[in-house]
Amino acid sequence: MKDPEPARKPDVATLQRRLAEFAAARDWQPYHTPKNLVSALSVEASELVEVFQWLTPDESARVMSDPETAHRVTDEVADVLAYLLQFCEVLGIDPLAALEAKIDRNEHRFPPSKRL
Repeated sequence: MKDPEPARKPDVATLQRRLAEFAAARDWQPYHTPKNLVSALSVEASELVEVFQWLTPDESARVMSDPETAHRVTDEVADVLAYLLQFCEVLGIDPLAALEAKIDRNEHRFPPSKRL
């Protein structure tokens, strides 16, 4: 008997397409302007911050050990990522290329010899 193949994780382009199709099916495109999307991104990021707001550093390190809190964190991460991907799609930004370029710049700006 052959082992089943592991499920493939979707790539960024697939997720962006699904988000665009979701919005199109509901006629939300007129509202998905860069301004509205970045505002929504900020709100969702703030909701993620809210989960951690009054936790000690030790408590924040263990946040995923509580199933209810872990679910909240995971949902807020998904919301932040969804709005970021939609924002990038509307503006024509390749988020992975942008991240790679930023890491490259930071490697030059902050060499290991400049440790704190």
